[in-house]
Amino acid sequence: MAMWSAPGKIILFGEHAVVFGEPALALAIDLRVSSGLQVSDRYTVNGHTMRRKYHAYISAALDEAWEGPPLKMNTDSNIPSGSGLGSSAAVTVSSVAAMLAERNRFDHGDVATKSFNVERRVQGRASPIDTSTSTHGHGVLVSPEKGDRHIWTISSGPQDWHAHHCEVRGLEFVVGYTGIHASTGPLVDSVRSLVESDGEAKRMIRRIGEISMEGVEAVRNADKVRIGSLMDENHRLLCALGVGHPVLDEFVEACKGRCYGSKLTGAGGGGSMIALTDDADGVCRAVSSAGGTPIVVKVGCDGVRLDRDRRVHGRPRKR
Repeated sequence: MAMWSAPGKIILFGEHAVVFGEPALALAIDLRVSSGLQVSDRYTVNGHTMRRKYHAYISAALDEAWEGPPLKMNTDSNIPSGSGLGSSAAVTVSSVAAMLAERNRFDHGDVATKSFNVERRVQGRASPIDTSTSTHGHGVLVSPEKGDRHIWTISSGPQDWHAHHCEVRGLEFVVGYTGIHASTGPLVDSVRSLVESDGEAKRMIRRIGEISMEGVEAVRNADKVRIGSLMDENHRLLCALGVGHPVLDEFVEACKGRCYGSKLTGAGGGGSMIALTDDADGVCRAVSSAGGTPIVVKVGCDGVRLDRDRRVHGRPRKR
């Protein structure tokens, strides 16, 4: 069975604002999901009967990318579920890639588009930042404007998102995982309601978009001080929009003095925070002392790929 794997991600800048067409920047990380398939007499996932309620992303991927007989799907993940690190995007991308490859139709742009369609169908509202980053890897800027190093465009109604390659080098992050799961859809809806009724919230969304563009230049230059400052500002704005969590704030506070900057990553309401640091051990101790699970991640990793190994090896590097 050929196994396709796709990386998780951290959103460095721009979560929630990207849904409104603002830029966002995400980095692929070295935690992955692998998926493989075989033709079968019934639909199963890891030996269990496939049910849309429990296998929503794989079921939607079949609707989007498969035309053929029933499949036996095998998946493996070392991305904590509900962590805000892109596990749903990675299982979607790896599944779509395996399905298209089985039909000799694999193409990165097609994988990204179909995977976005899957996430939008399952979540109700979505942007292509997670699925584009899981497909392409490295760093991905999603922007309403088409610029240098453009890789593909994904459209949804009147909205066009242009994805761009962003080189990542010399950066080390520690993830602080809360273990608290919050659904993306309701958080996105709550921000939308606030922005539609509050002019100050609209201004915050625009500023987050500006931070993303300023962050791209800082990442390209590996300017850790500037990246950290922008992370801190982005975190404050996300909290003001109501997607923070007291535990995330505790982790952020605990890491001060040991990192350049820190912020929640993903939808918020729990999940994880990230810290940019040269002292991973110190940040890991701080997160652990605050009651969290620290995970050291490499960034700028490969996107979706065909792996020789049949399974994802290793678990998150916790300290």
